[in-house]
Amino acid sequence: MRYSEYRRYDAVGLADLVARREVSPGELLDVAVERAEAVNGRLNAIVTPMYDLARERVTGELAGPLAGVPFLIKDLFQDYAGLPTGSGSRAARRSVPSRHSEVVRRWLDAGLVVLGKTNTPEFGCKSITEPEVNGPTRNPWNLDHTPGGSSGGSAAAVAAGIVPVAGANDGGGSIRIPAACCGLFGLKPGRGVLPAGPSHAEHQQGLATEGVVSRTVRDTAAMLDVLTSGVDLGGPYLPGRAGIPYAQAVRRPPGRLRIGFTTRSPIGTPVAAEAMAAVEETVALLQRLGHDVEPAEPTIDGQRLALDFLTAWYTSTAATVAELRRTTGARSRDFEADTLLLAAVGRSIAAPEYYAAHDRRNAHARALTDFHERYDLLLTPTLGGPPVRIGELDTPAWMKAAGRLLTRLGLMGRLARTDLWKQVVLANLTTAPFTQLANITGRPAMSVPGHRTPHGLPLGVQFVGPLGGEGLLFSLAAQLEAERPWAQEEPPL
Repeated sequence: MRYSEYRRYDAVGLADLVARREVSPGELLDVAVERAEAVNGRLNAIVTPMYDLARERVTGELAGPLAGVPFLIKDLFQDYAGLPTGSGSRAARRSVPSRHSEVVRRWLDAGLVVLGKTNTPEFGCKSITEPEVNGPTRNPWNLDHTPGGSSGGSAAAVAAGIVPVAGANDGGGSIRIPAACCGLFGLKPGRGVLPAGPSHAEHQQGLATEGVVSRTVRDTAAMLDVLTSGVDLGGPYLPGRAGIPYAQAVRRPPGRLRIGFTTRSPIGTPVAAEAMAAVEETVALLQRLGHDVEPAEPTIDGQRLALDFLTAWYTSTAATVAELRRTTGARSRDFEADTLLLAAVGRSIAAPEYYAAHDRRNAHARALTDFHERYDLLLTPTLGGPPVRIGELDTPAWMKAAGRLLTRLGLMGRLARTDLWKQVVLANLTTAPFTQLANITGRPAMSVPGHRTPHGLPLGVQFVGPLGGEGLLFSLAAQLEAERPWAQEEPPL
């Protein structure tokens, strides 16, 4: 099989070819590896090649619904036994799990052939993928721009045609942001739908969930069917089962939907004209399809929600840094300066303050529920603007130096309580102010591609669904995909 033929198929299509013995898993792996070697030097999407393990795997008998399909996992939370989980950090390079994470085990049981691990920012803390330890990952549509984060390595690899679908996870937009940047489909499932074990009960205090980025809607649906097969007996929840398999939801018309849309940033930051244009184009398409669409948004204090979200991230980062110091002997030089600043702020947050922020998730979720009693879905931009340039969001050297000094003097916590700090923090969410809502409330959300900027960069739109709304999101996504097919659009690498 040549690459030009391989690129025409999604994961479901490749699995069908293998099942009918029209192509072997080894042949598919050869094409995927050849493509990776051809483009990864420019993209830096794969940071841990696993070609020898993959070649060994395809010599045996593979079974499962996706048997023989080449696949990549994200180098964060998606543990592969015996290999370090680097998490984009020097400090984590010595963390070698003895067991596969539950999602990796289920992917292997489905017959997927893992050929590498993809790049991520340190501990997934940014909406770009530019870790110091691995270097930046670049967007296949324009190498000067970011593929987003934190699943930027996976998104770049899928957009570039190395694999049709790749592992991702989302704690504040990390599936949807790179999907929007790279012209892919990305669905974040609701809280508790997918397993996080065995090393975790939940990722990032319930904010984060596992998932994938893909070129087609049906591939993501097939992956969620795989990942929801069976119960994680050590997990904190017994997930509610979907009424029908997600693969069937893709084939089911969504019916006439009531959709409220907004282009207003929930934290009051500017929204670029291109992001608003992407929503306006989608509104027009939805109306042509017969849906009822009108301006509307949840009654939620967006700045309060953002600060509650960041409270969880800061404290989680502080705990991660402390754990790695304890278990691996990592020192300050092993962490990025930005990470140490976030950890310092996290340590300054008192337990009652953290508890209050955590408890307000209920109020945010109830307000979104009120919205969903009137509308089936919420439509927003996925991003505040087009994918930024590599290095554009670098923290200035003077700010890093000042942060180190304040941390050393024990004053970072005091600064974190000032309005100045809050303004800086909220400004840093300008590029992606819309995605945290679904993580705080635990609702499913997806980024759907379709729009292109005048410079040819992709830009997606986000739909937020109600509790248990994954099937509805799949149905609508498939309808939109049929109207404006995007899977065969290929970047000019």
